[in-house]
Amino acid sequence: MRLRPYIPSIDFEIISSWITQPREHAMWCAGRTKFPIESEDFQRLLDDIAVRCGDAPFVATAQDGTPVGFFCYSVNTVTNEGMLKFVMIDPSHRGKGYGKEMLKLAVSYAFEFTGAERVRLCVLSVNDRAKQCYGSVGFTETGADKNVFSYEDESWDRCHMVIEKGGK
Repeated sequence: MRLRPYIPSIDFEIISSWITQPREHAMWCAGRTKFPIESEDFQRLLDDIAVRCGDAPFVATAQDGTPVGFFCYSVNTVTNEGMLKFVMIDPSHRGKGYGKEMLKLAVSYAFEFTGAERVRLCVLSVNDRAKQCYGSVGFTETGADKNVFSYEDESWDRCHMVIEKGGK
């Protein structure tokens, strides 16, 4: 697996096909984009987090160059903390270790190239598969914000997770 910058003209169509259900979409972005994902709306989101937080979007590719994953990453140079956002894996590759491999590469990039001492992420409490994947890489839950997102008749918590440099 390799990481490379997200290229909208090449990657958007592929990535936008990975989330096909409204609930899955809500777990991925907590309502930050329309469902189904639209190019202009997605680019607006990426531009917003780039300006506000310094986020850069990345694509994980299989050895043959096929996109299999996506995430955004930023580093806070004052606190030396990295932040992962909008993590997703092609559904045809879920449950096969691709998410774990992509996260390991992202964390390695954060520690080795951006100088982060820890990497944080947030995940909605109902996203058990994602929480399990993050935990398998070494992220630990450090707390939660209660009832921050509503989906239909449910109220979801936002769980905070972190991995420290030198961890798993």
